[in-house]
Amino acid sequence: MYDTLLYDVSDGLCRITLNRPQVYNALSTGLIQDITRAIEAAGADDSVRVVVLTGAGDKAFCSGADLKEAGSAMASGNPNLGDALRQGYNPMIRAIRNLPKPVIGRINGVAAGAGCSLALACDVVICAEEAYFSQIFVNIGLMPDAGATFFLPRLVGPQLAFDLCSTGRRVYGPEAARIGLVNRAVPTIELDSAVAETVAYYATAPTRAIGAMKKVLTKSLYSDLDQMLEQEAENQNELGRSADAAEGVLAFLSKRPANFSGH
Repeated sequence: MYDTLLYDVSDGLCRITLNRPQVYNALSTGLIQDITRAIEAAGADDSVRVVVLTGAGDKAFCSGADLKEAGSAMASGNPNLGDALRQGYNPMIRAIRNLPKPVIGRINGVAAGAGCSLALACDVVICAEEAYFSQIFVNIGLMPDAGATFFLPRLVGPQLAFDLCSTGRRVYGPEAARIGLVNRAVPTIELDSAVAETVAYYATAPTRAIGAMKKVLTKSLYSDLDQMLEQEAENQNELGRSADAAEGVLAFLSKRPANFSGH
């Protein structure tokens, strides 16, 4: 079904694994298209409650754009990098942000360039302490893309975002957690258990409510108070008619744990 990634669904979890370890899971045109299609498939599958996005191997989550593939376009002397973003990278990032389900980034190694951007597009990011993030674009005379200029200053502030973008320096797991770039940084040996703990929560959470929160919180980044009050009203109205809301209220009144179905 996919040439460049592994796709598995089990017990409410969709696991998407970038599978080009020989090139540190670099983003080829094919991999970008596969990621976009896989995210859309997870969105269309009602059995999926949470998505984990990770990389194959133990060295890299994603090393960024496949420069060997891009190099041929650059060599032409008139590359259209804007179209490459509009047609490939941007739809991939939008698919993740528009998915009404939580996406957990399991960062098992280097996340550089557009690979760093891909990690930052996730809703929850858990990384190995030995992993690092780098906005390495500056080293080849380019600027961050694939949404990095949107996510990064909102996560760490404009001055630190400028520092990271203009130097391309490596930010290892502990610093990434300290500055708010990721949710958690854990020793590599604990990465899978930390991700599994987070998955276990979201796989039994009220998925529709989580999806609405994701959508509205994203809108809050470029909206005013009145717009957000209306967003809350509209989405709360829809959620109030959901099976999970009815179950949640009944469970509360019955003094028992809620059994959310995700609907």
